[in-house]
Amino acid sequence: MTDAPSSTSPTVAVIGAGPAGLMAAERLAQADLRVVVHEQMPSVARKFLMAGRGGLNLTHSEPLEPFLNRYDAPARARISGWLDVFSPADLIAWAEGLGQATFVGSSGRVFPKAMKASPLLRAWLARLEGLGVEVRTRSRWTGWKANSENGALSFDTPEGERLERPDAVVLALGGASWARLGSDAAWVPTLEEADAFVAPFRPANVGFDVDWSALFRDRFAGRPLKGVALSHAGRTVRGEAMIAAYGIEGGGVYALSADLREAVARDGSAELTLDLRPEISRQALTQKLLRPRGKDSLSNWLRKAAHLDPLAIALLREAGPLPTEPGPLAARIKGVSLTLIGVQGLTRAISSAGGVSLDAVDEHLMLKTRPGAFLAGEMLDWEAPTGGYLLQASFASGVVAARGAADWLKAR
Repeated sequence: MTDAPSSTSPTVAVIGAGPAGLMAAERLAQADLRVVVHEQMPSVARKFLMAGRGGLNLTHSEPLEPFLNRYDAPARARISGWLDVFSPADLIAWAEGLGQATFVGSSGRVFPKAMKASPLLRAWLARLEGLGVEVRTRSRWTGWKANSENGALSFDTPEGERLERPDAVVLALGGASWARLGSDAAWVPTLEEADAFVAPFRPANVGFDVDWSALFRDRFAGRPLKGVALSHAGRTVRGEAMIAAYGIEGGGVYALSADLREAVARDGSAELTLDLRPEISRQALTQKLLRPRGKDSLSNWLRKAAHLDPLAIALLREAGPLPTEPGPLAARIKGVSLTLIGVQGLTRAISSAGGVSLDAVDEHLMLKTRPGAFLAGEMLDWEAPTGGYLLQASFASGVVAARGAADWLKAR
């Protein structure tokens, strides 16, 4: 076990105990710096634990070029630099170093074999304790104390206001989704007062409103659409979707959500096209639909001839009367068009777009207007779909910020 830093080592405050903050704390402590983590919630990493409830998707196994293309274009070059410092392979090695073996799922996503966040988090916190990292919960950062010596950090604690004067600070305060888990964006005015441009937050990895018929909504809300292809504006992804009472959500939708969100904002609606049988060509499907129907009901015939389940068949009907000829019917199955008429808000979003502009920080993630203050995680303005990309960049940014802080302190 690594020895704890000496009492004469510089001190770094890490504010925010999510993946980016805890990763920064670990790297700083390994650099022989004293680290105090401040978390406003009663316990750490609440959003991380929530993400792990359905299987903790740490990263993705695909090659680097398509991996990078998952990130929004304005941030892609910066994130490429983060992944040079802490790659998907590094993240897998890190998790396995904590005793959490990983595996690659059929979709290429990487998970811990335990399929939960809690075992990994317990091992991680034990490592941080061994490194001498102090964690203070219920410690809400309220900004830099006005007119105080050396710009002290002010914290609201159960005992009242507390001032701290660390040698450097890493801010990993999260975005604006899941406010009840700590990502409430209450820090925005403080960063704006520090002359950092903060782009407005917008929901990311979020569902969209569809005007379902009452019959369809009541019968199929909560049911998954598996193995479909989803298309918008010339881009197609394979994945799953989930029918919701308000509309549609799920991983396949999230992969397109940034463009869909902008289309709804710009035009008032967006068209999403679903291919219900992406593994077969339209021509081959037409041949299957030439099969005589006999005494079968239409639904039963579609189940047998086109291998469609009741949800897929109902979705075909939502788009209007079903064509009777095999060719047009195959075209409908290969291209069901949904009109998305609204976007769910930040309270229902998995993540958020917006945050502190990447132009406001240098290559080491130090705030240009506040030397010694480094930023990491979702509070920065970048966006990615689910599938391991969010966590990978959050972890990597924590490593970059920690390295920047350590180098900055060393240079002083």
